[in-house]
Amino acid sequence: MGHGQITHVELPADDVERARRFYAELLGWQFGTDEAYPGYHMFNAGTAQIGGAVGKRGESTGDRMRVYCEVDSIDDILGRVEGLGGSISQPRTEIPGQGWYAAIVDTEGNELGLYEGQ
Repeated sequence: MGHGQITHVELPADDVERARRFYAELLGWQFGTDEAYPGYHMFNAGTAQIGGAVGKRGESTGDRMRVYCEVDSIDDILGRVEGLGGSISQPRTEIPGQGWYAAIVDTEGNELGLYEGQ
């Protein structure tokens, strides 16, 4: 891996089992454990190329760091978020010529971006 490449994301949770259920049911993530790291539940969310952007807080970006996951259908995901205990912080929004994005807040208060390409 190259210098500066994002390699790992940690999601803090007050209720780890609730968070695991949320992501397993919403995005299909599978979790594993390692006896060497008790209470630390690792997941693999695919092998995508990762890029990003820096923007003015509250203007061209949100108020806090947001990690995005690519999804097949934002509408499908947004339709299930509240039933799983989360909320929608940014409704489906078009990115002209590219696709759509939205953001959700999980059961633990973490914000996660969603991206659906055209």
